[in-house]
Amino acid sequence: MPVKLFYAATSPFVRKCLVAAHELGLRGRLELLPAAPHPVNRDRTIVAHNPLGKVPTLIADDGTVLYDSRVICEYLNALGDGRLIAPQGPARWRALIEQSLGDGIMDAAVLARYEATVRPEGLRWQDWTVGQLDKVTCGLAEIERRALGLADRVDVGTIAVGCALGYLDLRFASLPWRERCPDTAVWFERFAARDSMSSTRPPAA
Repeated sequence: MPVKLFYAATSPFVRKCLVAAHELGLRGRLELLPAAPHPVNRDRTIVAHNPLGKVPTLIADDGTVLYDSRVICEYLNALGDGRLIAPQGPARWRALIEQSLGDGIMDAAVLARYEATVRPEGLRWQDWTVGQLDKVTCGLAEIERRALGLADRVDVGTIAVGCALGYLDLRFASLPWRERCPDTAVWFERFAARDSMSSTRPPAA
């Protein structure tokens, strides 16, 4: 039976799960359920399964509901061949730390995006946006420090980092992260060319 995934095409967290599924050969098992997550006008179709009303939300073939992207990637990794998260040792912790780094950048970028597009203009707080984007900048600096170690690895860490950079390109195209992070830019150009990344690239709109 198919595994059902509530998704939104521009969500970097959804993309992370789709890339993981593709890399594990599980993309054909996923039935995508279009959703409209919103921090205020919450999609009750999602809420009926996930009280947080967020994507991604996954319904396993036995009816178990899983959320968020970290849990879903763990599930997909177990459903597949397990190669995206090492069971133990330094490789496991490296991938999980880099997943947290990528997720943190995505979290901050999404919050900055909400501040600019969802909050009424008269209520927007510029210092909030500056603070969130400072998290992005600091996170990028750490990725740059680790960039040579990303190499040709494909694991939950590099997937999260790749999806974070892709989201910055989508929503913060004016952010000059490539100039600041040249080693990361070289790595991302190669990683973004993978079938799993190119086939999940979000629409520009």
